[in-house]
Amino acid sequence: MDIQQEVRDGVTVVAPSGRIDSTTSAELEQAIGKSLDGGNRKLVVDFERVSYISSAGLRVLLVAAKRLGGGKGTLALCSLNDAVRQVFDLAGFLPLFTVEPTRDGAVARCAGA
Repeated sequence: MDIQQEVRDGVTVVAPSGRIDSTTSAELEQAIGKSLDGGNRKLVVDFERVSYISSAGLRVLLVAAKRLGGGKGTLALCSLNDAVRQVFDLAGFLPLFTVEPTRDGAVARCAGA
């Protein structure tokens, strides 16, 4: 898995590509954890290049959301394709996250928080 990162308007954007499953979720967890450990409290995860996410990937995002919960920061997801959105929906996770259709919208939402 390739994971690109950038900072836009004070918001860290993590953009994985490929499949997020039990084999690759540790890489995403490490990238997000490193960002949060570094003090970043505004985070966007961009799913534009993600073709699939398993429960292992969902767990990584849930852990990040808990770390940023309670006013400690903001987390937004963006660019979920139909397959990825369906996994979030079936797991009942969509209401737990701020989801924006575009990266720009997610960054704006986090930057304004």
